[in-house]
Formats: sequence, C-alpha cells, structure tokens
Amino acid sequence: MKTCLVTGGLGFIGTNFIKYIAANRKDIAIINVDSVTYAANPCNIDEKTMTGYKFYKLDIANNDELGNVFNENNIDYVVNFAAESHVDRSIMNPAIFVRTNIEGTLNLLKLSLEHKIEKFLQISTDEVYGSLGKDGLFTEMTPLSPRSPYSASKASADMLVMSFFHTYGMPVLTTRCSNNYGQYQFPEKLIPLTIINALTGKEIPLYGDGKNIRDWIYVDDHVRGVLDVLEKGRFGEVYNIGGRSEMQNIDIITLILKKLNKPLSLIKYVKDRAGHDRRYAMDFSKITKELRFNPQLNLNDGLDLTISWYLKNEDWWKKIISGDYRHYYKTMYEMR
Repeated sequence: MKTCLVTGGLGFIGTNFIKYIAANRKDIAIINVDSVTYAANPCNIDEKTMTGYKFYKLDIANNDELGNVFNENNIDYVVNFAAESHVDRSIMNPAIFVRTNIEGTLNLLKLSLEHKIEKFLQISTDEVYGSLGKDGLFTEMTPLSPRSPYSASKASADMLVMSFFHTYGMPVLTTRCSNNYGQYQFPEKLIPLTIINALTGKEIPLYGDGKNIRDWIYVDDHVRGVLDVLEKGRFGEVYNIGGRSEMQNIDIITLILKKLNKPLSLIKYVKDRAGHDRRYAMDFSKITKELRFNPQLNLNDGLDLTISWYLKNEDWWKKIISGDYRHYYKTMYEMR
C-alpha cells in the first residue's frame, strides 16, 4: 500500500483525482490537504466511502502545520493540485497567488526532500506557455512566457520544482494540462458559468470578441493522465496533457445554449480581460508515445455528461452562487 499526499483535494481537479483513485486503485491511500478556500467544497468527498482516507484543513504555505502532516504519516507520493487558479482573481489580488502557488509549492518541496518521498508531481497548466498565434502547438520545449499573475506564479512554481531535481536529485515530475471541464467545477469558470446562467436565465458574460481559442479536456481524462505520469513518468520530465478539442469561447457557449434549448440573446459581450491570451493548443504526443495516454471523451459527449451532472446537482451549485460567487462577479464587472 502506497500513501499519496494530495494537496487541493477539495477543489475541482483534486476532487476528481481522489475519486478516481478511490474507484480504481485500492492499493493507494489518500491524505488530502486543503485550506478550504472559496473554490473548495467539503461536500465533494464522502469520507465514509474512502478506505484509509485522511483529511487535514491547512494552508500549504504554513510550513509548521504542513510539516506536522509529514511527521505524522509515512508519505510515498506528493501530488500538488493546490493553487489559486482563476486569472481574473489574480489580476485583482496577485499576492495570494504568490503565497499559495509559489511559497506553498516551495514548502512542499522542502518537506518532501527532507522526508525522502518517492515521487513529487507538480500539476501545472498550459497557461505558463503564454499565447499562440493561429497555428502551432505548445510542446514541452516551448519557452515559458506567462502573461498574467496567475500563470506567472505557476511558471515560477514549475521552475522551483525543476530546480529541486537538478540541485538535489529529487524525484520530480510535472504535468501541464489544457482547459479542464466536468463535474464539481466551480461556477466562475466558463463552462459551468454558462450552464448555470443559462439554467437560471441570467446573462452570460463573454470577453472581447469571443474568439479566444482553448483546447478542452474532460476532467476524468486529465486525472487518468496524471496517474499515468505519477506511476510511469520519467523523473525530471514535463508531460503535456491535452484534449484534442480546440474551440472558440463563443462556439462553446453557443453549443451549450443549443443543448439546453436556451436563447443566444443571453450572451453579453464585455470588455476584454487584461493580457487575455488568444489561443492555447497542446501537443501531447510525448505522453502518448511514452505512456500510451489518449483522451477517451470528445468535447460534444463530455459536454453532455457535464450538463447532465449540473442538472442533477442543483443543490451543489445553488449553495455556491448564493454566496461568494455572486458578489465576486458583480464586483468584477463593475470594475471593468
């Protein structure tokens, strides 16, 4: 039995990773560390169904509290999902992104080195590469060129991780993934925001001309790729994980509205985000060649599953939009 410390395990992707492990890998016990900020939800994980599961509510930037977790447990793997991750919030308050994404990652690295963990996996993002033109794909060799406080903090964390490999010989791995969507995603993100606003008859804000392009991957495909890298990846390597599903933001919103039989008049064009990257697209041939990973779900079918989940789980998202989320979006659009 291996023990895996998962940080940010009550957030969107961390939740889905833990659920995937619980369903498919009985030989891996999970320790979940999460500070339970606005985007985390304690209701995501039912501890009664989790064998060998432990949860610690703490901030990974708090070295003493995090150190206690390492001292109390024999940890084999660390998978670092914990991150402040919304670009708009990073524009409004970059300091918290530096604290969590950089200082928190450094604490994890130092403690992992001290306790001689077997593997450290850093979960990163395609946004560290910057913005693409009409052609081309991000490869693992693409120079880092972050354009927002969020992506800059993630790029900094990635470089810290690689420095521990080169300096200390620490067994590290890094994944960089394209845009995720699926169950349990916080409503500030494009796809759940569109679904929920459409269901409640509210305007759907769309930045600029709506033609920014993203490559989308269903979250279950992403977490499969993460586990593949954790178990079979080569130390010191970066692995891109993509969905092979590029689409303009306006087309994503339009498709969702059609699936829900809602009018296009709900779309409201708003002033573009500062430093808004135009296009992301991933070359993930490396993980396909080395680890035989490929996404299993296309965007159309993944959206059907996602819409169905939000329809069946109204209680989950209604509790969220009644609080922080609604106030935040009102404030953000007043600023613009």
